[in-house]
Amino acid sequence: MQAIREKLENHQISIYFIAVLLAGAIWLMFKVDGGLSDLINPALAFMLFVTFLQVPLSDLGRAFTRIRFLSALLVSNFVAIPLLVMFLTQFLPDSPMIKLGVLFVLLTPCIDYVVTFSHLGKADARLLLASTPALLILQMLLLPGYLNFMMGESAASLVQIDPFIHAFIWLIALPLVLAGVVQLWSAKSAIGEKASTVLGLCPVPATAVVLFIVIAALVPQLESALDATIKVVPIYVAFAIIAPVIGWVVSSLFKLEATAKRAVSFSSATRNSLVVLPLALAVPGAIPVIPAVIVTQTVVELISELLYIRIFPRVG
Repeated sequence: MQAIREKLENHQISIYFIAVLLAGAIWLMFKVDGGLSDLINPALAFMLFVTFLQVPLSDLGRAFTRIRFLSALLVSNFVAIPLLVMFLTQFLPDSPMIKLGVLFVLLTPCIDYVVTFSHLGKADARLLLASTPALLILQMLLLPGYLNFMMGESAASLVQIDPFIHAFIWLIALPLVLAGVVQLWSAKSAIGEKASTVLGLCPVPATAVVLFIVIAALVPQLESALDATIKVVPIYVAFAIIAPVIGWVVSSLFKLEATAKRAVSFSSATRNSLVVLPLALAVPGAIPVIPAVIVTQTVVELISELLYIRIFPRVG
């Protein structure tokens, strides 16, 4: 089982790109409509469950004892990166939907495949993994405030609070509790241990399934919102270049070791597009622009990760 898991993790980038290309190819051949969007939330919930399952309960406590690392992680993601995003959005066209889509995705740090990318990039992936519940909870709490601050009344009229409550319950609380239950079960039962081992193989396939569903469901929006996607690509490229530097600078100020610095840099540069997508889809009139803008960021980010895992190990 461990050998299979290592192969999945070592080849995850190829798996993700295959999932994206396959979804696009299937849509081009069969013109599948957006009905798959109903599967996004269940697939996300399972992906987060198996991701949280990789965090031993004891490691959650360890993450909070690493005060300097957690401080650098939170300052970078929730202070420095929002300032960068606020600057970059000044160069967007005067379109509330485009700006809202960019804010949704760039203000939320990734909590799933960033862990394995950071592992491939010689970062402290386990410490980052142990911090994922805190990152997810904080971004759900802070995102409405960021949106209102950066967009004013226009955001208040577009963004509803109910999807955030729904996301917190079904995408954070329930998967986290279930992961804890399975961990306790595996500690007391041979069957539970086997179940936990099998589920440990699932994070990469589950993420690939989510990518496939998202792309297959939303490619039609990409096509019909091509003008918007072209306009946001330079913003995403600039973010991909600047954000990891911000993470490195902040973590240097907190005097972290090199592997921890890389972890903060990966977190700062990698965004939570898959998880925020259901929140964005709940915005009245979101389709086609907002999902197209968010999915475009995912594609740019996956290409960026290929560079990160080669560059970051050479730094520090």
